[in-house]
Amino acid sequence: MRYLLRPATFADAPAVTGLLNEIDVIEIGRPETDLHTVETDLKGPRTDLERDSWLVFDGDRLVVYGLLWDESGGERIDIDHYVLPDRQEAGQLVLEAMEARALERARENGAGRAVVHLHLNIRPTLDTSLILARGWSVVRRYHVLRRAVDRVEDQAPPLPAGVRLRSCAGEADRVRVHELYQASFAEHFDFQPSGYEQWLHTVDAEGLDWSLVWIVGTDDLGDAGFLMARDDREAMGWIRSIGVLREARGRGLAGLLLRHAFAAFAARGRDTVGLGVDTSNATGAPELYARHGMTLHYAVDTWETVLS
Repeated sequence: MRYLLRPATFADAPAVTGLLNEIDVIEIGRPETDLHTVETDLKGPRTDLERDSWLVFDGDRLVVYGLLWDESGGERIDIDHYVLPDRQEAGQLVLEAMEARALERARENGAGRAVVHLHLNIRPTLDTSLILARGWSVVRRYHVLRRAVDRVEDQAPPLPAGVRLRSCAGEADRVRVHELYQASFAEHFDFQPSGYEQWLHTVDAEGLDWSLVWIVGTDDLGDAGFLMARDDREAMGWIRSIGVLREARGRGLAGLLLRHAFAAFAARGRDTVGLGVDTSNATGAPELYARHGMTLHYAVDTWETVLS
């Protein structure tokens, strides 16, 4: 079978979105990829599309998409790889090219090896025997959870004595959320520290509704946690991240932020809210979400290979 292989351009975003939604339907039962998400990925400041992206066409039909990016500036490299089930040979060609580029990128950073991560649905369209044979293995599992919300049932919770909560109102608050994010996630698996400007791109600051970002604090500790949410996904309202400083955990602040977000989305007319969680998270996040009525939508594995 004859294929056309070339790098992606920003103009390819609609075709990539179509492919990802085709794969969504196979893997999770419905399309959940939005065009703006793909566009943000393609505009990544740590991605050179000419060398870090791959498209494979069968005629006019896009059948494989790959993207590589580097947030660590060191040995850790991330890739996305999507392939239609009946195009595994083409998918393998792209995977080989991505591995070679990942090692090259790590060496450009001064590292002697590349530690590469790839996120795949637990029942992916990619034939996992292909990556197992190449030395990849699963190192983590994540759950995408969701919960129905209702304008009447989900009201904003009252604030306990000594606790305050505010929306992210301006630049100073954005800087503070970045600081809280870096501190509260520092011990999490695969956390990559980043400076303020890089973080703004990672969270798509230009497209973010900052009124859906909240900071929680206490009288004795000051600002102690945050929640970042988005209302630009067609499928559901989305909680991107919740973080609470280690010294403030166990006070119910994360649950307060979560209930506040449910109420905000319900007030906007949303009927479903989702988020992703590391199933091995040591802070008790999976249990917190279960207590607040969130249930499994689908699961994703982090696959890893070490190249040298």
